[in-house]
Amino acid sequence: MLPPTLSYPVHTLDGHPLLPAGTLLDEATMQEVAATGRARHHSTPLLEHGRVRRDLQEQMSRLPYSVIFGASDNQGMLWALMEETHIIAPCLASLDYFRRHDPYTYRHVLMVFALTTLLARDLIPDFQGWLRESFASPTHDIGKTCVPLEVLRKTTPLRRSERQMLEHHTLSGYVLLSHYLGDHHHFAARVARDHHERKNGSGYPRGIRNTDPMVEIITVCDIYDALVSPRPYRTTCFDNRTAIEEITRLAERGEIGWYVVKALVAHNRRVNYDPGEVWVSDEKRGTPPPGNTYGILLDDEDEPPADDSAPVTSGEKSGPVPG
Repeated sequence: MLPPTLSYPVHTLDGHPLLPAGTLLDEATMQEVAATGRARHHSTPLLEHGRVRRDLQEQMSRLPYSVIFGASDNQGMLWALMEETHIIAPCLASLDYFRRHDPYTYRHVLMVFALTTLLARDLIPDFQGWLRESFASPTHDIGKTCVPLEVLRKTTPLRRSERQMLEHHTLSGYVLLSHYLGDHHHFAARVARDHHERKNGSGYPRGIRNTDPMVEIITVCDIYDALVSPRPYRTTCFDNRTAIEEITRLAERGEIGWYVVKALVAHNRRVNYDPGEVWVSDEKRGTPPPGNTYGILLDDEDEPPADDSAPVTSGEKSGPVPG
C-alpha cells in the first residue's frame, strides 16, 4: 500500500508550518517530522489542567453516562487511572483551543477518554500500563486544530471539499503527534491517524483493515459519544437506544467487532454483566433525531439551504457514522 498524501498543509497550533499539501507521508518524511520535534515537552496531569476535572465530572453525571459510570467500582477505577494520565504541553494547548472555539470537540475528547478507560479495563489485559503510557484518546482529534472553525462548527450540510477538510484531521493529527512526541510509531500518533479505519477496510484515510483492539475500542467510543452528544449538525442528540442500534449496525456490517459493542451494551444496562455473555438484540426500533445533516453532502457548486431547517434537495446522503 502506498503511503497517504496530504491534501492540505499541516501546521502547529501557533501557526508553525510542518508539511505542505501534496507531501507523501512515507517513512523518510515521518522520520524527519519526528526528528524535528524531539524537544522535551513539559507534561501535566490531565485532571489538574484548567477545568478538565470539573468538566469531566459534570458530563459523567448526565445521561447516558451517569448509568455507564454509575457503579462505584467504575468511578473509583476511572478517577485513579485518570489521575495518573499526564499530557504534554502542546496537547493541553489543543484542549484549551477546543474549549474556547469548539466546545463540541472539547467535551467529546474528554468523554472518549473516560469511556475508553472503562472499556479497556474490560477488554485489554494490560490496560493500566497502556493507559499510563499512551494518553491516546484525549489526543485522537488533535488534527482538528488544522480544520477551519467554520467547517467544524457548520450547521448546514457540508460541501464535498469541506468534508475532505474534516476527514483530513486524521492525517493532520498523525503528523502533529509524530512531531510533538518525536516518534511517528507512537501509539497516540497511530490512533490519531487510524481511529476512523474499520475492521472491513471501509474507513479512512487509508482504507486499511483495523486489527488493533485498542484502536477499535477508541473508535467505538468515538462513534458512540458523537451520537449521544450535542453536535452543530443536528438540533438534538441520538437517544441512547438509537445510538446503540447504530453501533450494532456497524458490527453487523463487519466494520467493528462485537466484543467492543457487547462491553458498551453491558455498561448501559445498570447491572454488571460479563461482556462475553451479553446478548445484543438485532431489533431496530430507534429513530434518529430530526434535522441531522451529517452525511448529507453538497456538490461544491450547489447552493446551500437558506437556513438550518430548510430541506436539502441536492447532494446525497453519504459517509461513515460520525466520530
